[in-house]
Amino acid sequence: MSIPKQTLLFGADSVEDESKYNKTIEAPVYEPRHQKPPLLFLYDTTKTKALIREIDASDLPDDEKDFLRAAAWRHAVFHYENIADYYAHSAPAVQRLMERSALVIIDFDSAIERGFVRLCDDIREQYLEEYNGDASTSAT
Repeated sequence: MSIPKQTLLFGADSVEDESKYNKTIEAPVYEPRHQKPPLLFLYDTTKTKALIREIDASDLPDDEKDFLRAAAWRHAVFHYENIADYYAHSAPAVQRLMERSALVIIDFDSAIERGFVRLCDDIREQYLEEYNGDASTSAT
């Protein structure tokens, strides 16, 4: 299945608008601040905790509650800029675990090995297919 070029242009009205868009993809570089933020500033579990309270108050069987509690954690919100600041001021053991959890990606090759960038590879393959394999306009 092929994605129409208009989709790749994020809403452009026609293929003629293609020249307006830069095909170069660059990874963002983050400069950490000078202070380590408090842990509470790294994430928000407000919705997660509300769902868990509702699950706990239900009359569902324990196995269903366990599943729904695990699913409720999908609603946790992570503040990645604060996470990057925290990472920059943390001990190596914490940094290593943050990397393994993909809270930060420092080593792109390692992220590929761990499967965190499979989607990027799929998108890249689709992009190359759409542009007739012209690798000169794609990121590696």
